[in-house]
Amino acid sequence: MDPVKVIRGMRDIYPDQTKWWHRLERQLAELLKCYGYGEIRTPILEHTELFKRSIGEETDIIEKEMYSFDDRDGSSLSLRPEGTAAVIRSYIENSQWQKEPLSRYYYLGQMFRHERPQKGRYRQFSQVGVELIGAAQPAADVELIDVMVQSMQAIGLSKTSLELNSLGCAECRPVYRQKLKDTLEAQRQNLCDDCKRRMVKNPLRVLDCKVESCRAIAGKAPKIIENLCSDCSQHFTHVRKGIETLGIAYNINHRMVRGLDYYTRTTFEVLAEGLGAQNAVAAGGRYDDLVKSLGGPEIPAVGFAAGLDRILLNLISSLAEPAQADGVFVVTRGEEGWLAGLKLMQELRKIGIVVQSDVRSGSLKAQMKRADKSGSRFVALLGEDEIRQESVTIKDMRAAADSTEKQFSLAKKDVVQELLVRLNHQSTGELSH
Repeated sequence: MDPVKVIRGMRDIYPDQTKWWHRLERQLAELLKCYGYGEIRTPILEHTELFKRSIGEETDIIEKEMYSFDDRDGSSLSLRPEGTAAVIRSYIENSQWQKEPLSRYYYLGQMFRHERPQKGRYRQFSQVGVELIGAAQPAADVELIDVMVQSMQAIGLSKTSLELNSLGCAECRPVYRQKLKDTLEAQRQNLCDDCKRRMVKNPLRVLDCKVESCRAIAGKAPKIIENLCSDCSQHFTHVRKGIETLGIAYNINHRMVRGLDYYTRTTFEVLAEGLGAQNAVAAGGRYDDLVKSLGGPEIPAVGFAAGLDRILLNLISSLAEPAQADGVFVVTRGEEGWLAGLKLMQELRKIGIVVQSDVRSGSLKAQMKRADKSGSRFVALLGEDEIRQESVTIKDMRAAADSTEKQFSLAKKDVVQELLVRLNHQSTGELSH
């Protein structure tokens, strides 16, 4: 019988890779805490209607990429393709605006899209998202852009660029949509089949098409920032002033409309070198109408998300190995040695020391070989002689071979405290990690 294989576009991540994930997630969490953002966790399953109402039915995500299925009660459920809609659903359901006038959230989690797998793009992928809910002022846009840029720099992405645009609002966007639609209508025969359909219900999506003939037409189309109402124009001017004051360089990208229908006014992306055509690692924008469209009050918001899989692909080759925690490897011989080793390991772990052992036992030589590969700083040996003498033999795996500190004996009652001192831990009486 053939073995069952992983689903196409998904993957397994082993410890030699998860160490990078832990490092990346820790760095992001620490930086976001400095800005006052707290973590929110939402389910990976939501009602399909949530995404249709928020993302827009004329988007590629809804039309082609969602993992949806009928539940036993007949309702349609979907694996979340992005995080903002779920955050806003939770925000409304729990009446968060009554508890805090300004909400700052971030999330780290898995998203799902049935798209063509390619380098750095998977059907199950990890994303960090940041949402600032409750502020319509340009200062909120500037804060989010700053958070996004600083986040990318904090995790080690150095060769990046910021793209900026404004999509206007309910007042000026319909006027622009009509101008764009008129332009596209004159070039209908040169558009791809998808864009011929998009231009009827959502012509702005044509600007984001990757087909070369459509890109050429989009390049000659009217520019949305030249058709903003006075309020949107003023808003965008203040956003630009804010990020210029912070010393953040940017380019105006007239074709950037983002792939989700809920965006209004400011939109932005961070692009990274070395990832080919699909080089956007973080993107977002303002979505002032989303809370109301999902059944909540009229509350403005702005946010962004970053794909961590693509970021790690870009980073791993240039980063130093994450530091490995010093620890102890316990080697035992005989049943009494094994039992004494169990007790020692328990005591060491209670004070936060990393402890490993080879549960297969085996010969002394085999256990020492495993200890050497483990990277542990010390080996604690418990054999027949040690049991009889109520001692533990300690071997420092990093000491010089001719050093008097390479191997020494400790009284059983002193070993925990001595290892604690040598590993520079502080005893707290509880786990320190």
